[in-house]
Amino acid sequence: MVSVTHAISQGDTAPPIDLLAAGLEQGERQRIEAALEWIADLYEGKVLGTGEPTWTHAIGAALIAASLRLDAETRVAALLFAAWEELDDPAEEIEARFGPAITTLVRGLHKLNGLRVLTRLTTNASAPEIRAQTEVLRKMLLAMVEDIRVVLVRLASRTQTLRFYTDLPGDARVEVARESLDIYAPLANRLGVWQLKWELEDLSFRFIEPETYKRIARMLDERRIEREQFIEDAIARLRKEVGAVGIEAEITGRAKHIYSIYNKMRKKRLDFSQVFDIRALRVLVPEIKDCYTVLGIVHQMWQPIAKEFDDYITKPKGNNYQSLHTAVLAGDGRALEVQIRTFDMHKHAELGVAAHWRYKEGAKQGGDYDEKIALLRNLLSWRDEVTDAAHWVEQLKRASLDDTLYVLTPQGRVVDLPRGATPIDFAYRLHTDVGHHCRGAKIDGHLVPLNTALESGQTVEIVTAKEGGPSRDWLDARQGYVATSRARSKIKQYFAQLDEEEILSRGRSFVTKEMQRDGHGQANIDGLAERLGFKNAEALYLAAGRGEVGPRAMQTALREGSAPEPAAEAEPEFVVSRSRSRSGDNQDKILIDGVGKLMTSLSRCCKPAPPDAIEGFVTRGRGISIHRVDCADFQDLARKHPERVIPAEWGEKAHDTRNALYQVDINVQASDRQGLLRDISEVLSREKLNVIAVNTLTKKGTAYMRFTMEVGGIKQVQRAITLVREVSGVIDAQRK
Repeated sequence: MVSVTHAISQGDTAPPIDLLAAGLEQGERQRIEAALEWIADLYEGKVLGTGEPTWTHAIGAALIAASLRLDAETRVAALLFAAWEELDDPAEEIEARFGPAITTLVRGLHKLNGLRVLTRLTTNASAPEIRAQTEVLRKMLLAMVEDIRVVLVRLASRTQTLRFYTDLPGDARVEVARESLDIYAPLANRLGVWQLKWELEDLSFRFIEPETYKRIARMLDERRIEREQFIEDAIARLRKEVGAVGIEAEITGRAKHIYSIYNKMRKKRLDFSQVFDIRALRVLVPEIKDCYTVLGIVHQMWQPIAKEFDDYITKPKGNNYQSLHTAVLAGDGRALEVQIRTFDMHKHAELGVAAHWRYKEGAKQGGDYDEKIALLRNLLSWRDEVTDAAHWVEQLKRASLDDTLYVLTPQGRVVDLPRGATPIDFAYRLHTDVGHHCRGAKIDGHLVPLNTALESGQTVEIVTAKEGGPSRDWLDARQGYVATSRARSKIKQYFAQLDEEEILSRGRSFVTKEMQRDGHGQANIDGLAERLGFKNAEALYLAAGRGEVGPRAMQTALREGSAPEPAAEAEPEFVVSRSRSRSGDNQDKILIDGVGKLMTSLSRCCKPAPPDAIEGFVTRGRGISIHRVDCADFQDLARKHPERVIPAEWGEKAHDTRNALYQVDINVQASDRQGLLRDISEVLSREKLNVIAVNTLTKKGTAYMRFTMEVGGIKQVQRAITLVREVSGVIDAQRK
């Protein structure tokens, strides 16, 4: 890596053209010279917001692009990174001098520079929110540009900024360093630009944690030159031993950089002495069997460190990463890590679909995005092999990364949307209420129609009203107001709710009118709803509004709920009720002292069944209503009309379960889950209970259920309740 700090000084007007044009043909070299000559006047006296002279920054970024062996167009674009802001008509002037390709690159740089992507997250944001927003920012940088070379120049520019800050202490560099560590270093890693990744990480870490950086640097008690010499000697020795057994191996080595050492110490909670890969070798061999042969040679040459061997070939990592990892004590008594893998394994680790960068970043992407990242990394790795540079550049430009667009809120939050999205889609992406009250939109400060297609990098502001809702025109596909299914669904829900409110109002009016016509007030509306088979008054109103409940059904239910009136006196000695039986015949079931044969009925409010303690209540026109003694409705009636209460008891045939069935309600409260109703129904089915009605309601994760069933006696009910309480998730089960 060429250091611009040593290549030029801030006042140097003679940049190192040989370094800037390294590897280029004469014609391309002349383009570099022309760009240098032009920006010398254009940037004269200009200073960036960081305090760095614009000229110095341009040369530094271009030198980094040259060290990456990027093409001439990219190097010229790096030199012209600030030209767009300095010209009255930048597109026309740059194209006239350098052509449309470089104009596109410089326009892309201007777009990114103008964006000033910062992790402007609120201090009270949760860790998952911060991670999600940071990932969106990384993807946004890649998706906003037409040509991925713009991102490479941006990485070079950020690296140059950090280099400038090395001699410029202050708080400003900490913010830039944090952004670099969160956004740009992972991008460099994702694209496989290792040189920039390592430098971005180390410089950022140096500014953010200066004391920790210095401490780790001091613990690396040997100079870099000595470490590199050790690695060279180790490579030569291992190459000789491997060659002796006839294996053609490619052996490389490196000294681990400071930030990666810190990361390993932090993540694995290790002391510095426990980090064994400060110095490392990588051995690539043709076949798997060669991996194990080389492993044996390494362990013969140096002493293995206990518990520091991992066989990821036999047991690959979750991302399908394969390699042998071992750590040994070298001749100087210090640790040396050795990685051994085949060429195919290495290709997968470095360029395979999301194999390496997702593992390093702990990301969870998947799908097309990973494949496109892999394609970009492949294209970038091929730049050393292709002979047709123009063809390589064309392929790189066509490698569109994402079908997603990224726009910003006025507060700097990045929002991702599918291509074709409009301000209305953006509004509903922020919040449903923002979408409902959307009345207009501004893009980069200018009012635009609501069906305007958004583009990446734009700042979108929604103009809202306090009242009102969406327009039905938004659902018209021909007008192009909405592109996302989320927004369309929310709009439909809004109008469905409006329609329901109209139906509800119509039904409430109908029910009120019928109750007033029959002389009833609204006091017992829930009881009326229950008699008609609805779970609450609102359900009754909706049904009535839809025409599902007519006047006749209303009047019948209202008469059933009327207060009982005194019955005419009679002289019967004894009466028997007629209860439903399974065979359909009528048997004597209820005995009432001192009364002759008179119609009796089991009350629906408490649904008595033998051996419940029961009493009768004399009604007008409907005979005697049989209640459980503990029935709240009966107790209320008995207090008001004690003269109408009459003793009653079950007859012998009431206990004959072969001929008598009684309706009983069981109320169940449970934590709602999938399959809950099925599991409870299976319990009742196994008990051979005939369930004739089920009502369910779920509120805040708790399910409330009522089962109406036919039983021969209370013992069956008690057993059923016991078994239902044992069902997973059931909180309580009781007879109503």
